[in-house]
Amino acid sequence: MESFISLFTEYDIPAAFLVNIELTLWSALFSLILGVVLVMMRISPIGSMRAVAAGYVEFFKNMPLTIIMVFMVLGAYAQLKLTFSDTFATNFFWLAVTGLSLYTAAFVCESLRSGINTVPLGQAEAARALGLSFMQSATEIILPQAFRGSVAPLGNTFIALLKNSTVAAAASVATETSSLMSQMIEYHPDVIVSIFLIFAFGYVILIIPIGMLTTYLSNKLAVRR
Repeated sequence: MESFISLFTEYDIPAAFLVNIELTLWSALFSLILGVVLVMMRISPIGSMRAVAAGYVEFFKNMPLTIIMVFMVLGAYAQLKLTFSDTFATNFFWLAVTGLSLYTAAFVCESLRSGINTVPLGQAEAARALGLSFMQSATEIILPQAFRGSVAPLGNTFIALLKNSTVAAAASVATETSSLMSQMIEYHPDVIVSIFLIFAFGYVILIIPIGMLTTYLSNKLAVRR
């Protein structure tokens, strides 16, 4: 018990978890927006748009996240001079958000596409029969039902995003949990079990409510046929 107390006294562990939560929330927002755009491109009647979206999804689904995060620093920042702020910490925070969003958007797109597959084909045919355009039928008929059918896979995607936020250390975010954990292990190798338990239980406490909420919403919003 004394080791736990001393670690919490010496290090600001809640602040590190807060950084990962902020990374997750911002990345979830941007990846959801991009994922919606991608899934609309994937069901578009225009072949070139379907091909671009499919290429994007396959590229990022099969690309290790660590490589993306390293590219954000060594490629986007160092070579392409992409900056979000003059402040070091803020700049690399948003670089990490960008990398996480680009990566997660591919999985959001696939989750939404699985929801679209639950929408009966007759819904789209009825929309066309009423004279609705593709955008109208997609945004007013198909996507609302697809969201209801993809709550569970979207929840799993965002749980994975929360855990993936620990890879932000590869994008030079020095204040998140994996960076702090490495620092604590370096200076306190004698209490490595306590350090591990602190971060393990921290993520369990964060993830379980998300899973419970996802399960509840999935049952609550499920389309009864």
